[in-house]
Amino acid sequence: MKKLLLLVLSASFFSCATTKNIDYSNIKLRYLDDVVIPQNLEIKGTKVGGLSGIDYHDGNYYLVCDQPSNPRIYQAEIPLINRSIDTVLITEVIKLDKNEDFYKQHTPDLEGIRFDSETNELVISSEGSIQNGKDPSVFHISTKGEFISSYKIPDYFKASGEQKPRNNGVFEGIAESFDKSAYWVAMELPLEKDGPKPKIYDTDSPIRITKFNKETQEAERQFTYKLDGISKLPINWFAVNGVTEILEYAEDKFLVLERAFSAGYGSNGNTVKIFEVDASKATNTLEMENLKKSDYQAAEKTLVFDFKTIKNFLTEETIDNIEGMTFGPQLPNGKKSLILVSDDNFSSFSDQITQFILLELEIK
Repeated sequence: MKKLLLLVLSASFFSCATTKNIDYSNIKLRYLDDVVIPQNLEIKGTKVGGLSGIDYHDGNYYLVCDQPSNPRIYQAEIPLINRSIDTVLITEVIKLDKNEDFYKQHTPDLEGIRFDSETNELVISSEGSIQNGKDPSVFHISTKGEFISSYKIPDYFKASGEQKPRNNGVFEGIAESFDKSAYWVAMELPLEKDGPKPKIYDTDSPIRITKFNKETQEAERQFTYKLDGISKLPINWFAVNGVTEILEYAEDKFLVLERAFSAGYGSNGNTVKIFEVDASKATNTLEMENLKKSDYQAAEKTLVFDFKTIKNFLTEETIDNIEGMTFGPQLPNGKKSLILVSDDNFSSFSDQITQFILLELEIK
């Protein structure tokens, strides 16, 4: 009877904490293809892995590697034939100079990347290292890896901030604004004083998504987004869910990628979903120091894609640690392509893979 009660309670918590129903009314995503690259692939003396962000510009892809000891960006070609991926060809390595003073102060744990077509610069989001007192950051580099400039971040994001950002939970996803005047930067997890990390049961776990003006390089707006709960009861007492990427496809309209992981399931521990998000009516929370003590309206979210629906179609039938997402080239039928990449963590935790996934995006 006790075991039955526990199962019933777990099912109840699960149903409250996660979004299950997919809504196709505004956005429709279709799986087209995927490619897994070899785990032992080396390019110019570096092992390809830890790919946490991807962007597409003029036939080239830029992939950011989140290895702080050797921060780098890969340039790649991913030609599409009809509605499939022909190959993934890594062509260049862009290395960052760790002796740069800015990196010494911030720790380059690179998570997101966008190519700025107006300046031909790369814009990077980095988590820093909160546990070591190193702030997260958003900064520009040249396509040769030379540091150019950085954005001023609100104090509550800083490692010393009273709001207590979580280590490995600060700046993750980055998106150019629809009008190309700014960059949106999403946290992975809530600030400690804003709310708890997601649990298997329903929690109020809001993250802040902040808009940084390109010209002033300062924050000008912000909205909150409530994370889903943990999808699977962890077996080995570790679980996490957070935002790993964002894209703005119309003014105040976003695609948001959430990735949850529960330990103890081997290669089946990840749950990955894409949400359509409407922030047009969301409160500007930029000046709110503590969300728990503030009244605000969060952005509205709708589930538009759940990767578990395509698991059996994937090359290795594995949903891995998907962290990067970009709009790709137009497909032959005139619709948009969406390309995602997984971060294999250099297989530090389990037998992970680096997979590229091609989706067709239809905006109705």
